[in-house]
Amino acid sequence: MIKEITISPGEDKSRDKENFDFITFRAGETISIVGPTGSGKTAFITDIELMAQGDTSTKRVVTINGKPPTDETRYDPSLKPIAMITQNTKCFADLSVEEFLLIHARARKITEKHLAVKTMELANKFTGEKIKKDNRVTVLSGGQTRSLLIADALMIGAAPIILLDEIENAGIFKQEVIEIIRNTSKIIIFVTHDPVIALLTKKRLIMENGAVKKIIVQNEAETGAAKNLIEIDKRMGVIRDNLRAGYEITKDLLNVSFA
Repeated sequence: MIKEITISPGEDKSRDKENFDFITFRAGETISIVGPTGSGKTAFITDIELMAQGDTSTKRVVTINGKPPTDETRYDPSLKPIAMITQNTKCFADLSVEEFLLIHARARKITEKHLAVKTMELANKFTGEKIKKDNRVTVLSGGQTRSLLIADALMIGAAPIILLDEIENAGIFKQEVIEIIRNTSKIIIFVTHDPVIALLTKKRLIMENGAVKKIIVQNEAETGAAKNLIEIDKRMGVIRDNLRAGYEITKDLLNVSFA
């Protein structure tokens, strides 16, 4: 049972030590990592995914429940408590979606027969392009692939720590993803440029020059701002879907209201 992970400071791109004592993320927390391109966001979550022990370029050290991870936990995929899903995540095995999920379930020694179906149902809450059990995983769209892998990490992998790298660019319903996973006991970390995701998370890390420069805790004003941004984002989603379907954008559509 993972209750918390702690990151000890490493070095920025200038080889200066990061200016924090340690950062702890606890079960049930949602965290966003923000900053300009090249500021070190992906390197930060990669250190977590690798459970770094001072052996990466940043020199950070990650502990689990206050202790260094064992070599088995770090290097055995079946024991690894972390799932990382990026924009470039792909499935290379030419299997059907159902076969892919069942093989993963067997590898995890899970025998529940309907878990693959439940996983597909969850994935389809995250994407407008519905996934079917006989679809080949190699021909899924980017949004479908990310949605499937997020659902797989939640349902079958049961990873207590999930790292999501810029999922807003993958064509998935990010509000649905956040709403479902924020009420779990998992540690969820988003690398993002999206203000909706950043404002909906409980903590926000600001990156600069390869280092954590600031940590912000969500406040009431930001929660209100996030709700307003969600309404705008929904309007943009409707317009985007209509453009993709070949419809003209009318004044009525621009004025559509969301209760």
